[in-house]
Amino acid sequence: MWMAPICLVSEAAELAARRHAGMARKGRGDEPYVNHLAEVANLLATVTGGRDADLVAVGWLHDTIEDTATTQEELADKFNPHVASLVAEVTDDMRLPKSTRRQLQIVDAPGKSPGAKLVKIADKISNIRARIHSDPSQEEREDLADYVEWAEKVVAGCRGGNATLDRLFDDTVKLARSSL
Repeated sequence: MWMAPICLVSEAAELAARRHAGMARKGRGDEPYVNHLAEVANLLATVTGGRDADLVAVGWLHDTIEDTATTQEELADKFNPHVASLVAEVTDDMRLPKSTRRQLQIVDAPGKSPGAKLVKIADKISNIRARIHSDPSQEEREDLADYVEWAEKVVAGCRGGNATLDRLFDDTVKLARSSL
């Protein structure tokens, strides 16, 4: 089913907001989770000059299979098979232990499609930003340091698809390290 680009992005934002309603963002107190999805989608829109509606829609939807009862088939029916497959490609298997999921992200990153790599980098930028606090506790510092170290390993396998996004990631890591 073909959808006009602005409609595709708008429909993705609405579905993501509805499916994540009531969820709070980890790392930013009670901030609504949808803010993370908006940030990832906006990063992708910005670094691609708004030329890839499918990718921006995936930014909105990237956590729907992982965090909600949404299925890849549902996304394919509502949007298109490309959007659904990209969302599935960036989805972790939540049945696995966290340490296994993290290791799989590092190992699998180089084999991801170009679009999935961009989503992964944008997601890591947003997650690092959420962990940066002006007066962090020791626990927050340790969480940030651990997350940055792991994110750098994942992103190492994703680089090269968009120089602006790569630079934004590096700038975000520098900011995080300066807050430790």
